[in-house]
Amino acid sequence: MLRKRRDDELADDEPVGLAALADGTLQHERRSALAAQVAESPELAERLAVQVHAVELVRSAAAEVEAPAALRASIAARRRERRAPARGRVVLGGVAAAAVAAVAVAIGLAVAGSSTPGAHFKAALAPTALASGATGEATLTKTSSGWRVELDASGLPRLDGGRFYEAWLRNAAGVLVPIGTFNESRKVTLWAGVSPAQGFTRLTVTRERADGDQASSGEKVLVGTAKTGG
Repeated sequence: MLRKRRDDELADDEPVGLAALADGTLQHERRSALAAQVAESPELAERLAVQVHAVELVRSAAAEVEAPAALRASIAARRRERRAPARGRVVLGGVAAAAVAAVAVAIGLAVAGSSTPGAHFKAALAPTALASGATGEATLTKTSSGWRVELDASGLPRLDGGRFYEAWLRNAAGVLVPIGTFNESRKVTLWAGVSPAQGFTRLTVTRERADGDQASSGEKVLVGTAKTGG
Protein backbone atom coordinates (compact mmCIF):
# COMPACT_ATOMS: atom_id res chain seq x y z
CA MET A 1 0.00 0.00 0.00
CA LEU A 2 1.45 3.35 -0.99
CA ARG A 3 2.38 5.71 1.84
CA LYS A 4 0.66 9.10 1.78
CA ARG A 5 3.01 12.03 1.43
CA ARG A 6 3.06 14.59 4.25
CA ASP A 7 2.36 18.25 3.50
CA ASP A 8 6.01 19.17 3.98
CA GLU A 9 6.97 16.60 1.31
CA LEU A 10 4.85 18.54 -1.21
CA ALA A 11 6.68 21.80 -0.70
CA ASP A 12 8.96 21.55 -3.74
CA ASP A 13 6.41 20.82 -6.47
CA GLU A 14 2.85 21.31 -5.20
CA PRO A 15 2.68 25.16 -5.45
CA VAL A 16 2.98 24.71 -9.20
CA GLY A 17 0.37 21.97 -9.12
CA LEU A 18 -1.99 24.11 -7.08
CA ALA A 19 -1.64 27.03 -9.47
CA ALA A 20 -2.38 24.75 -12.41
CA LEU A 21 -5.39 23.28 -10.58
CA ALA A 22 -6.69 26.79 -9.86
CA ASP A 23 -6.44 28.05 -13.45
CA GLY A 24 -7.57 24.80 -15.10
CA THR A 25 -4.28 23.88 -16.79
CA LEU A 26 -3.42 20.85 -14.65
CA GLN A 27 -3.27 17.63 -16.64
CA HIS A 28 -6.32 15.42 -16.16
CA GLU A 29 -4.34 12.46 -14.84
CA ARG A 30 -2.95 14.58 -11.96
CA ARG A 31 -6.11 16.56 -11.17
CA SER A 32 -7.98 13.92 -9.14
CA ALA A 33 -4.92 12.95 -7.11
CA LEU A 34 -4.08 16.53 -6.18
CA ALA A 35 -7.71 17.33 -5.36
CA ALA A 36 -7.74 14.36 -2.97
CA GLN A 37 -4.58 15.63 -1.27
CA VAL A 38 -6.10 19.08 -0.91
CA ALA A 39 -9.24 17.58 0.65
CA GLU A 40 -7.09 15.97 3.37
CA SER A 41 -4.87 18.98 4.12
CA PRO A 42 -6.12 22.31 5.57
CA GLU A 43 -2.77 23.88 4.65
CA LEU A 44 -3.05 22.88 1.00
CA ALA A 45 -6.71 23.94 0.97
CA GLU A 46 -5.77 27.43 2.14
CA ARG A 47 -3.01 27.65 -0.44
CA LEU A 48 -5.43 26.56 -3.17
CA ALA A 49 -7.96 29.17 -2.01
CA VAL A 50 -5.28 31.85 -2.47
CA GLN A 51 -4.56 30.59 -5.99
CA VAL A 52 -8.27 30.48 -6.91
CA HIS A 53 -8.75 34.03 -5.61
CA ALA A 54 -5.76 35.24 -7.66
CA VAL A 55 -7.21 33.69 -10.83
CA GLU A 56 -10.56 35.32 -10.11
CA LEU A 57 -8.97 38.75 -9.67
CA VAL A 58 -7.08 38.48 -12.96
CA ARG A 59 -10.22 37.46 -14.84
CA SER A 60 -12.26 40.18 -13.18
CA ALA A 61 -9.71 42.77 -14.32
CA ALA A 62 -9.90 41.46 -17.88
CA ALA A 63 -13.68 41.50 -17.74
CA GLU A 64 -13.67 45.15 -16.68
CA VAL A 65 -11.71 46.04 -19.80
CA GLU A 66 -13.83 44.12 -22.30
CA ALA A 67 -17.21 43.50 -20.68
CA PRO A 68 -20.32 45.66 -21.14
CA ALA A 69 -21.44 47.98 -18.36
CA ALA A 70 -24.01 45.53 -16.94
CA LEU A 71 -21.39 42.82 -16.48
CA ARG A 72 -18.93 45.25 -14.89
CA ALA A 73 -21.64 46.29 -12.41
CA SER A 74 -22.21 42.63 -11.52
CA ILE A 75 -18.48 42.11 -10.91
CA ALA A 76 -18.38 45.21 -8.71
CA ALA A 77 -21.31 43.89 -6.65
CA ARG A 78 -19.56 40.56 -6.08
CA ARG A 79 -16.44 42.41 -4.95
CA ARG A 80 -18.45 44.42 -2.40
CA GLU A 81 -19.84 41.17 -1.01
CA ARG A 82 -16.32 39.79 -0.62
CA ARG A 83 -15.30 42.93 1.31
CA ALA A 84 -17.98 42.29 3.98
CA PRO A 85 -16.34 41.76 7.44
CA ALA A 86 -15.47 38.13 8.09
CA ARG A 87 -16.37 36.51 11.42
CA GLY A 88 -12.94 35.37 12.40
CA ARG A 89 -10.41 33.37 10.45
CA VAL A 90 -11.91 30.42 8.57
CA VAL A 91 -9.88 27.24 8.72
CA LEU A 92 -10.41 25.13 5.62
CA GLY A 93 -10.38 21.40 6.22
CA GLY A 94 -11.87 18.16 4.87
CA VAL A 95 -15.16 19.00 3.14
CA ALA A 96 -14.37 22.70 2.70
CA ALA A 97 -11.04 21.92 1.06
CA ALA A 98 -12.72 19.49 -1.31
CA ALA A 99 -15.20 22.23 -2.19
CA VAL A 100 -12.35 24.60 -3.04
CA ALA A 101 -10.82 21.92 -5.25
CA ALA A 102 -14.16 21.47 -6.99
CA VAL A 103 -14.31 25.22 -7.61
CA ALA A 104 -10.85 25.13 -9.13
CA VAL A 105 -11.81 22.26 -11.45
CA ALA A 106 -14.91 24.17 -12.50
CA ILE A 107 -12.73 27.16 -13.32
CA GLY A 108 -10.57 24.87 -15.46
CA LEU A 109 -13.57 23.69 -17.40
CA ALA A 110 -14.63 27.28 -17.99
CA VAL A 111 -11.17 28.19 -19.25
CA ALA A 112 -11.43 25.47 -21.89
CA GLY A 113 -13.82 27.69 -23.83
CA SER A 114 -12.06 30.42 -25.84
CA SER A 115 -14.92 32.87 -25.45
CA THR A 116 -18.12 33.39 -23.54
CA PRO A 117 -20.86 30.85 -24.30
CA GLY A 118 -23.58 32.55 -26.31
CA ALA A 119 -21.17 34.77 -28.25
CA HIS A 120 -22.21 35.25 -31.86
CA PHE A 121 -20.50 35.79 -35.19
CA LYS A 122 -22.37 36.34 -38.46
CA ALA A 123 -21.27 35.87 -42.07
CA ALA A 124 -22.96 37.04 -45.26
CA LEU A 125 -22.18 34.47 -47.96
CA ALA A 126 -21.56 35.63 -51.51
CA PRO A 127 -21.61 33.40 -54.62
CA THR A 128 -18.63 32.54 -56.78
CA ALA A 129 -18.57 32.02 -60.55
CA LEU A 130 -19.55 28.37 -59.97
CA ALA A 131 -22.88 29.40 -58.38
CA SER A 132 -23.71 32.88 -59.64
CA GLY A 133 -27.33 32.78 -58.47
CA ALA A 134 -26.65 31.60 -54.93
CA THR A 135 -26.74 33.61 -51.72
CA GLY A 136 -26.75 32.82 -48.04
CA GLU A 137 -25.83 33.66 -44.48
CA ALA A 138 -24.40 31.89 -41.47
CA THR A 139 -24.59 32.44 -37.72
CA LEU A 140 -21.85 31.05 -35.48
CA THR A 141 -22.78 30.61 -31.80
CA LYS A 142 -20.42 29.60 -29.00
CA THR A 143 -21.61 26.62 -26.91
CA SER A 144 -19.95 24.33 -24.39
CA SER A 145 -19.50 21.74 -27.18
CA GLY A 146 -17.95 24.11 -29.71
CA TRP A 147 -19.29 26.57 -32.26
CA ARG A 148 -22.72 25.81 -33.69
CA VAL A 149 -22.91 27.07 -37.28
CA GLU A 150 -26.40 27.64 -38.67
CA LEU A 151 -26.19 28.08 -42.43
CA ASP A 152 -29.08 28.98 -44.72
CA ALA A 153 -28.50 29.43 -48.45
CA SER A 154 -30.58 29.53 -51.60
CA GLY A 155 -29.72 29.03 -55.26
CA LEU A 156 -27.66 25.88 -54.74
CA PRO A 157 -29.00 22.69 -56.34
CA ARG A 158 -29.27 19.58 -54.17
CA LEU A 159 -26.31 17.22 -54.50
CA ASP A 160 -26.73 13.43 -54.24
CA GLY A 161 -25.18 10.23 -55.56
CA GLY A 162 -21.86 10.62 -53.76
CA ARG A 163 -21.77 14.39 -54.32
CA PHE A 164 -22.26 16.88 -51.48
CA TYR A 165 -21.40 20.30 -50.16
CA GLU A 166 -18.78 20.85 -47.46
CA ALA A 167 -18.26 23.91 -45.27
CA TRP A 168 -14.88 25.11 -44.02
CA LEU A 169 -13.36 27.70 -41.70
CA ARG A 170 -9.97 29.19 -42.53
CA ASN A 171 -7.63 31.56 -40.69
CA ALA A 172 -5.23 34.18 -42.03
CA ALA A 173 -2.39 31.64 -42.12
CA GLY A 174 -4.37 29.50 -44.57
CA VAL A 175 -5.19 26.69 -42.12
CA LEU A 176 -8.39 25.09 -43.40
CA VAL A 177 -10.71 23.16 -41.06
CA PRO A 178 -13.80 21.23 -42.24
CA ILE A 179 -16.96 21.88 -40.21
CA GLY A 180 -19.48 19.57 -41.87
CA THR A 181 -21.14 18.28 -45.03
CA PHE A 182 -24.69 18.47 -46.38
CA ASN A 183 -26.79 17.82 -49.48
CA GLU A 184 -29.36 20.62 -49.28
CA SER A 185 -28.38 24.15 -48.28
CA ARG A 186 -31.58 25.24 -46.51
CA LYS A 187 -31.39 25.46 -42.70
CA VAL A 188 -28.19 23.47 -42.21
CA THR A 189 -26.60 23.03 -38.78
CA LEU A 190 -22.84 22.43 -38.68
CA TRP A 191 -20.28 22.29 -35.84
CA ALA A 192 -16.81 23.78 -35.57
CA GLY A 193 -14.11 22.92 -33.08
CA VAL A 194 -12.11 26.01 -33.99
CA SER A 195 -13.08 29.51 -32.97
CA PRO A 196 -13.74 32.59 -35.13
CA ALA A 197 -12.66 34.55 -32.06
CA GLN A 198 -9.18 33.07 -32.62
CA GLY A 199 -8.95 33.98 -36.28
CA PHE A 200 -10.96 31.29 -38.07
CA THR A 201 -13.30 33.78 -39.68
CA ARG A 202 -13.25 32.89 -43.39
CA LEU A 203 -16.20 30.61 -44.17
CA THR A 204 -16.41 28.80 -47.51
CA VAL A 205 -18.68 26.17 -49.03
CA THR A 206 -17.32 23.80 -51.67
CA ARG A 207 -18.68 21.05 -53.92
CA GLU A 208 -17.18 17.66 -53.09
CA ARG A 209 -17.29 13.99 -54.09
CA ALA A 210 -17.00 10.84 -51.95
CA ASP A 211 -13.69 9.91 -53.59
CA GLY A 212 -11.58 9.21 -50.51
CA ASP A 213 -9.75 12.53 -50.73
CA GLN A 214 -10.39 14.51 -47.54
CA ALA A 215 -8.81 17.71 -48.87
CA SER A 216 -10.91 20.52 -50.27
CA SER A 217 -11.78 20.23 -53.95
CA GLY A 218 -11.34 23.97 -54.32
CA GLU A 219 -14.74 24.19 -56.06
CA LYS A 220 -16.05 27.06 -53.96
CA VAL A 221 -19.70 28.06 -54.37
CA LEU A 222 -20.13 30.43 -51.40
CA VAL A 223 -17.62 32.58 -49.49
CA GLY A 224 -17.92 34.98 -46.59
CA THR A 225 -16.21 36.40 -43.51
CA ALA A 226 -17.60 35.95 -39.99
CA LYS A 227 -17.85 39.12 -37.93
CA THR A 228 -18.92 39.69 -34.34
CA GLY A 229 -22.53 40.63 -33.77
CA GLY A 230 -25.90 39.48 -32.51
